Amino acid sequence: MSWLGRLFDMRDTLVRMVLLDLSGLGYLLFVPHSTSTPTPTQWILAVLAFTVALAAHRRPVVNLVAQAALLAVAISLLDDFTINQVGASWALLEVTMRARRPRTIWLATALLVAVDLTDSIGDPVGQVASGVVGLALEVGVPVLLGLVIRANRELSRQAVERARAEQRQHESESRAARADERSAIARELHDVVAHHVASMVLRVGVARHVLTDLDPRVSEVFDDVHGTGTAALAELRRLVAVLRNPDGVRGDAALTAIEPAALPAAIGASIDRARQAGVTVEADLDPAIGSLDAVRGMAVLRLTQEALTNVAKHAGTGALARLVVAVRDGSVHWEVTDDGRGGVPAGVPAGGGHGLTGMRERVEVLGGRLEAGPTGTGWRVRTELPAAAEPSARSLPREREAPTGSPAPEPA
Repeated sequence: MSWLGRLFDMRDTLVRMVLLDLSGLGYLLFVPHSTSTPTPTQWILAVLAFTVALAAHRRPVVNLVAQAALLAVAISLLDDFTINQVGASWALLEVTMRARRPRTIWLATALLVAVDLTDSIGDPVGQVASGVVGLALEVGVPVLLGLVIRANRELSRQAVERARAEQRQHESESRAARADERSAIARELHDVVAHHVASMVLRVGVARHVLTDLDPRVSEVFDDVHGTGTAALAELRRLVAVLRNPDGVRGDAALTAIEPAALPAAIGASIDRARQAGVTVEADLDPAIGSLDAVRGMAVLRLTQEALTNVAKHAGTGALARLVVAVRDGSVHWEVTDDGRGGVPAGVPAGGGHGLTGMRERVEVLGGRLEAGPTGTGWRVRTELPAAAEPSARSLPREREAPTGSPAPEPA
């Protein structure tokens, strides 16, 4: 909105009326007049005009009618009726700015014109012509200014509406683009990734039954690969469902939480996978984690999976990782430290890159703060999840979680 629109904002009507009354009071007290001082009648009519302007500042039509009536009285009784004339002209300006229908504006204009012309009744033609010129200033200027302000306000309103419409269109296009992208990803996952994973699971299953005289350790590896592949297929199916219809799974606790009693076993499975990858894991798990709420339990599981996977990835398979999960005063204290035995220089994060970002976002959603940094020759990641109100399922970041009680696949 321009400076003109802000100056005559409808919310500031009372302020304008106060300033107008102060100006009229200054005119009576300090401006020289034809007589030595304003007459009592002039003061009475001026005070009435001031009072009406303040009392009827929210009702412009009522104010105009009252000011026009006072002007008519002032014309018949006073030689100097400037105060009432200005009050009536300003009232016409307020009506022009604020009237809902154009007819109200023209009726108000006609009323003030009729009142002003009473001053010219019986005057010579020359004085009548001079009065008409004055009438253009007293009536024409307020109407013109009011119409300009109305047009400016309408243009501002239309600009805001266009901006909102463009924003809604942009949001709609963005939603459509995201939906198309999700559909494309879902097709790729279903048609390519899931197909290859299913093929690998099938081949491993065949190998388990065909090769009967294998070393028990090889059989154990086959069983682990088959189980992990089967779990991955289940996760892919759920992910495809989420991509195709996000609203269909919103609020489903099975996708964002884990049963408290299943948490120790799920963490144990993650530790076993890390050990199978060659990482030595020392775990100190508080038995109280079995009573955590489902959402914080899932956060602990995902943080553990991410950290241990990245220890193997960055610190090397010969690394020693220490996992500590403790519950104190309702808060969960979680920490993973590696000693960097794999030969990676200190400062290379176990949870670096996008993994660290995802871990930090998950922790912040639950009201905690993730700390990550070098310690000795290795790296340490830790956080505290406060005992706060459980957030809603839709507030968790990025990923959809595994169903209740099932171990989730390791992050990449």
